[in-house]
Amino acid sequence: MKITILGSGTSTGVPMVGCTCRVCSSDDPKDRRTRASLLIRHADRNLLVDTSTDLRRQVLREGIARIDAVLFTHAHADHVNGIDDLRGFHFLHREIVPCFASRATLDTLMNGFGYIFREHEGSGYTPLLEADEVSGPFGLFGLKIIPVPLVHGRTAALGYRIGSFAYLTDCSAIPESSLPLLAGLDVLVMDGLRWTPHPFHFNIEAAIAAAERLRPRRTVLTHLTHEVAYAEGTRLPEGCEFAYDGMEFELPPGC
Repeated sequence: MKITILGSGTSTGVPMVGCTCRVCSSDDPKDRRTRASLLIRHADRNLLVDTSTDLRRQVLREGIARIDAVLFTHAHADHVNGIDDLRGFHFLHREIVPCFASRATLDTLMNGFGYIFREHEGSGYTPLLEADEVSGPFGLFGLKIIPVPLVHGRTAALGYRIGSFAYLTDCSAIPESSLPLLAGLDVLVMDGLRWTPHPFHFNIEAAIAAAERLRPRRTVLTHLTHEVAYAEGTRLPEGCEFAYDGMEFELPPGC
């Protein structure tokens, strides 16, 4: 199982429009962050996590030729507004691919992007996705997908565990009931927005505290703002690092 961080940035991306701060002006390519998204490759299948606002740019950069399924973490704009970029894959393969999300996220997606899920008479748009509600663990392409309920400020989000890997973007707390789902991880990619506190996201200090409780072998902080320079990763404890666009991991798929 090969995992690629397609985007490691927060909702504004980095550089942020109109900003000339030290990170937005940085020459370090790892400070160039598109909106948060992830790709999992397994058994010649490509599983996309979230259709970020920068999806077209990400799949072109990584040379991704097809998408076989989509997992959605939640329905905030930076995680779903690239959904229309899936049309290019449909033009090539003529496949309606499954997507998986909570009931609340599916309702928001179908209200805002109805043409993605059903054909409207006379519209000329062909459906691209088939909606599947996530209510517990499920199998996909030989992988066991375990949804992990998360708190995201005043709303909810889903993380996902696959084998010894977990992806917990956009969270401000991990409920006690979700902690057993995250035991024994090799790699944890988790929200670590910025150095200063935020009401809807783990900041770096809170993310480190959560990781210390979960004890993964490796922790990677993602969804980073322009407050965070990649070079500042030297301030992180051992076993913890910042994500960057294009970062990859090779892991056994588990079961």
